[in-house]
Amino acid sequence: MNIVFGCDPNAEDFKQKLMAYVKELGHDVTDYGSEDPIYANTAIKVAEAVAAKEFDRGIVVCGTGIGVSIAANKVKGAYAACIHDVYQAQRAELSNHANIITMGSQVIGIELAKVMVKEYLSCTFDPNGRSGGKVQAITDYENK
Repeated sequence: MNIVFGCDPNAEDFKQKLMAYVKELGHDVTDYGSEDPIYANTAIKVAEAVAAKEFDRGIVVCGTGIGVSIAANKVKGAYAACIHDVYQAQRAELSNHANIITMGSQVIGIELAKVMVKEYLSCTFDPNGRSGGKVQAITDYENK
């Protein structure tokens, strides 16, 4: 998969460790940076690229993961899930077809983050499964 990353300046080291790990898993990685102190700008840039299908998925990090999730979700076609545990990482894709995950570098340790990212990237949404109609309802509302 082709994965794009972004973060705020405070999460740069965390993001670099995650990017190295994702490369070890065999994925292609692109870094959209961390220089902008306005985390929303980076989150939106990542979300626009993922929504445009320039990348398969995105991962964005800030202190809590909340702000970048809110910002990314303002982009049509971007579906960002703020995750804090392995089950949420799995369900982000399996139940919600999230094309972006966000997390907080100040609330999650790097080893847990690696496991969550690995789980998220290993899952594939089934549009014919029991969550298909639920996800479609979100997309339908967005397109009204």
